[in-house]
Amino acid sequence: MADKLVTIAEYGDSMKAEMALQVLADCGIKATLMGRYGTDVLAGVPGFATVKLQVRNTEADQARQILESQKQSYTPEELEDLDDLDEMDQTEGPEEK
Repeated sequence: MADKLVTIAEYGDSMKAEMALQVLADCGIKATLMGRYGTDVLAGVPGFATVKLQVRNTEADQARQILESQKQSYTPEELEDLDDLDEMDQTEGPEEK
């Protein structure tokens, strides 16, 4: 029986999803992103555009642990800065000229 793909994380922008994908690849886990191009088009629309990070169900627990350990490598100040960037991504629109 083939392994089934499961979603282990969702991201509001494709850049963060790509970074998580690369972290997993560096650890030897193959993953895929679903919806990555929709987020670029629908950026800033809450609840509309998410990129789903998917892995084989047999590697899901290990992948989650890897991603969680990445979060723990940041200092509290760095995490706060990342949260600030998330808020800016969601609230800033295109610049007017």
